[in-house]
Amino acid sequence: MPHLIVAPVLLPLVTAAVMLLLGDTRRPLKAALNVLSCVAGVAIAIALVYWVQQLGGPQAVGVYLPGNWPVPYGIVLVVDRLSAMMLLLSSVLGLAGVLYASARWHKAGVHFHPLFQLQLMGLYGAFLTADLFNLFVFFEIMLTASYGLLLHGSGWARVRSGLHYIAMNLMASSMFLIGVAMLYGVTGTLNMADMAIMVPAIPEDDRGLLHAGAAILAIAFLVKAAAWPLNFWLPMAYSSASAPVSALFAIMTKLGVYAILRVWTLLFPADAGVSALFGGPVLVGLGLVTLAFGIIGVIATQHLGRTAAFCAIVSSGTLLAALGFGQPAVTGGALYYTLGSTLAVSAFFLLVELIDRTREVEEHPLYVSEVEPDDAFAYPVDLAPSRDVNLDDDEQALFGRAIPAAMAFLGLAFIACALTIAGLPPMAGFVGKVVMLSALLNPAGFGEQAPVSAAAWVLLALLVVGGLLTTIAMSRAGARYFWATHDRPTPRLRFIETLPIALLLGLVAALVWQADAVLRYANATARGLHDPKEYIGTVVSVRPVPSPHATGEGGLRR
Repeated sequence: MPHLIVAPVLLPLVTAAVMLLLGDTRRPLKAALNVLSCVAGVAIAIALVYWVQQLGGPQAVGVYLPGNWPVPYGIVLVVDRLSAMMLLLSSVLGLAGVLYASARWHKAGVHFHPLFQLQLMGLYGAFLTADLFNLFVFFEIMLTASYGLLLHGSGWARVRSGLHYIAMNLMASSMFLIGVAMLYGVTGTLNMADMAIMVPAIPEDDRGLLHAGAAILAIAFLVKAAAWPLNFWLPMAYSSASAPVSALFAIMTKLGVYAILRVWTLLFPADAGVSALFGGPVLVGLGLVTLAFGIIGVIATQHLGRTAAFCAIVSSGTLLAALGFGQPAVTGGALYYTLGSTLAVSAFFLLVELIDRTREVEEHPLYVSEVEPDDAFAYPVDLAPSRDVNLDDDEQALFGRAIPAAMAFLGLAFIACALTIAGLPPMAGFVGKVVMLSALLNPAGFGEQAPVSAAAWVLLALLVVGGLLTTIAMSRAGARYFWATHDRPTPRLRFIETLPIALLLGLVAALVWQADAVLRYANATARGLHDPKEYIGTVVSVRPVPSPHATGEGGLRR
């Protein structure tokens, strides 16, 4: 099983290489390889989640040394509860995106499939790596692939938003390197577990440099997490990208949040002395402002694609604010919320394109009876009420007619996305928010009296108001696209386009059905994150595999 840790990185790398060798033709074969690789990625992620569960303990950790060099000199890949959960979430979104793209989007440009696999490779590697420099490497692999995916399908809107996206991420990459260099200069190591051991012993004269390096590094992560005011690029970029690309991009803001959570809990835990919980209040403040900005964007825009993009910002702001409190119970609720909101936003991005197909103008409207009114007050002919039911062009009654299957699917899927994103019961978004708020309003536990911070009350108010305004915005969009009378044909939907949406929303429903089990997993993950001693000890104690010629046996030693 330990060798399975490297499989999520090698699988998309090998798949992308094979696709490039196939050339620009054979797109059906490439699509099939892409789907098979994504299915295998989901299976590997499930196996890793099961494995870390079997390892037991609050911080179940598996370590792999790809180059067989000792820590901290060589590359280290680590899987724990958090990274396994994020791997599974990323692989599911990747499978949904490639299934949707196989209907038609993969034909809109060259190299879609290799870029898609390289994007997944960067995501998987970033979740698995245990040192900052390789985190940067995997970030750059992911970003380089995302540049091509964002421009896939061409068009002025994609080019313009792509330039903003590239410029911001190049700036973030520069900040990333500067922050890593400063932390390396202070601690003398790049391995995050080894760095966590060095932090408490740093002299006071160098502590300011440590904090400055961590703050600069955090800026790079906050750009990717879409924190205000560094998120102006996201609504245009995500709404102009093709539907399967936007669906995969839904995980990228969570990667920024993951990076902040991983580095912050390792370097600045509650027992880190002077540096304990460094930057926590700033993180809470940025999260609250980002949440408010996202809420305003959701209610202000009437473009469905931008609504989905602002919903991603709302989700990211909620997570940043919740994680900044540094309470394990709040972090557990935030991790549960991460799963539901990311799946729903990804499904919403796929759904937007299908809903937009209903806006096509029909040549012959389905409207109405020609019967004239016989009362004394005349109406204009086109506004005259009918004494009979509305009739279509074939003089068939419209009243009582069954809703077409395509519109029924779109309507139900839209309702499920709206309920989850708005955080209304009984969906997963509501459960996550309740768990977070319960922990915030009872910081000492139920039955114990403890003061509640002002930031917790502000977060409570924003979540309530945000849920209300998001419900209004979604209701307005639903009325415009589904309820109001339109002379539009029923869209033609392919099964392969509806399958990934049904898959994602089915998983949202499974989160509610298995809420207790998922919350236990999330809470165990949160406890391990906020008490990282076992993680640090396991990583630094791993030893290279001895030579078979010297020992007579192989295997990985933990």
